[in-house]
Amino acid sequence: MVAERAGEIRSIVCRVLEVDDGRLSDTALFIEDLGADSMKLLELLANLEIEFDVEVDESEFDRLVDLNGVYDVLGAALGR
Repeated sequence: MVAERAGEIRSIVCRVLEVDDGRLSDTALFIEDLGADSMKLLELLANLEIEFDVEVDESEFDRLVDLNGVYDVLGAALGR
């Protein structure tokens, strides 16, 4: 499910973090490399939960550091 919707996930991340797609790689760190703050990460989590109709446990928040982390967290929430 996550792999099938990777482009959509990427678009959500770019929109919420207000970065161009060209700056976003799978390993670009949201805070260190892209200048996001914790409020943006909370907004990202909320958008992902709404879009994918899942609830992500708050303990997973620390994994939302890059696009790979987002894929992993969503995959776990969706039961892969």
